[in-house]
Amino acid sequence: MNTFVLHLQSGTQYERIDDAVSFIAADESGSFGILAGHARMMTSLATGLARFRTADGAWRFLALPGAVLYFVDNELYVNTRRYLYDPDYKRVSMAWREELRADEEKLRAVTESMNRLEDEMLKRLWTLQREARGTV
Repeated sequence: MNTFVLHLQSGTQYERIDDAVSFIAADESGSFGILAGHARMMTSLATGLARFRTADGAWRFLALPGAVLYFVDNELYVNTRRYLYDPDYKRVSMAWREELRADEEKLRAVTESMNRLEDEMLKRLWTLQREARGTV
């Protein structure tokens, strides 16, 4: 069975899978698969789940917030901000949903904080303008 090396890389994680048989993911044009010996290629993966199979026949699932994929010399590099990786589809998709929910909550908190900061800055500018005109 022909295999290739799969490199999963993020800012804090790195895993090397030496016996990958196939990799299935999606980019802007749709789903695609890669097998050993594939031609050199590069693409940007869409946010979501990808999967790969190893020589033992087991599928493993990979949750990604988008990634850059590069296949060259029978090695596949998947570079992303972060990833979740698990052989259980339900477990990885549930964990991914929880991470997305947590990210949305953090984003909402940051947005609220920025809105409060903007309000305070506008109040301060208005006060400074009044002081400069001597109307305080």
